[in-house]
Amino acid sequence: MRALGWMGAVAAGFLLAGCASATRGTTSTIAVVTEPVGALVSTSLGTQCVSPCAITAARKDEFSVTISKAGFEPQTIEVKTRSSDEGRSAMAGNIVAGGLIGASMDAANGADLDHVPNPINVTLVPVKRGTR
Repeated sequence: MRALGWMGAVAAGFLLAGCASATRGTTSTIAVVTEPVGALVSTSLGTQCVSPCAITAARKDEFSVTISKAGFEPQTIEVKTRSSDEGRSAMAGNIVAGGLIGASMDAANGADLDHVPNPINVTLVPVKRGTR
């Protein structure tokens, strides 16, 4: 009976090891670094922070980041998603281990995706005199 419990635990470990939702999570953190520091970072998701900072977003979300600071031109960066090597490996682990439900969940919640660019590095351009 102990052997069955041990084998069940090992089997569960193999199934979970392939699940991107369990190993990577459904959110990611995107670092934002600006030159100069202290810029307001606003996303189309409704989050804000002051650089340097980090944004947490669902892995499946694509969004824009607007960076602004008095005396500098604002910049907008489009953050997209793409399938990652780590996410593809976890997805393959789901399929090999027979976890079609897990693979479907990973695909639906974006656990196999990464945000690009990450980190976001921006050098702000000073406003030209007389234009603002």
